Amino acid sequence: MTATSLADLSPPYAQALRLIDEAHAEDLNKIDGPDGAKTVPYELHYAQKMTKWLEYRCPGASPTLQLACRAQHFRRWELPRSSFPMTRPGYLTWRAKQKSQAASQVADLLTSPAIQPPLPDRDRDRVAALIRKEGLSTDGETNILEDVACLVFLDDQFDDFEAKADIDEEKIVGILRKTWGKMTEEGRRLALQMNLSDRAKILIGKALEG
Repeated sequence: MTATSLADLSPPYAQALRLIDEAHAEDLNKIDGPDGAKTVPYELHYAQKMTKWLEYRCPGASPTLQLACRAQHFRRWELPRSSFPMTRPGYLTWRAKQKSQAASQVADLLTSPAIQPPLPDRDRDRVAALIRKEGLSTDGETNILEDVACLVFLDDQFDDFEAKADIDEEKIVGILRKTWGKMTEEGRRLALQMNLSDRAKILIGKALEG
């Protein structure tokens, strides 16, 4: 599987992306860096993975889609999952608030005087709408963003998630079915081409059988 590089962003959009990454770099949750030490802010790592999979899914992505993908988990650590009930309704409330908060914060960030010339209002609004995943059943770019988020989950988070003590096989298979149901046919095609662990392949096979 070969990715095609995304189109270079013009200076104001490139500066916007740098500002987004500077915010991600404030995440105190660190993962292993090149030297094996926990030196890489997790949300910066996640954002870079989003861009990587966007290159596979939509190499012609618009500047606004590129920014929205990069900002998908913007300052997520400020609204931890543990601050909501550990129930399905609690999870859904957390996800809704996280998307709304991220969209609002990114929209504000995109008014920074460091971005010159300023981004048009319509583009700032569009980035926020994509982060909120508006029009998931009708908007092509929102569909792409959802594909990318699912691909990052499978590529970067699935094995650790599946290994948790409170996650049994029935639950993870159910999660995989829901993930598969969110994706477009192109997203599913890319998922099946991934270099996944043997365990992940087995569980995805069971999910697709159901």
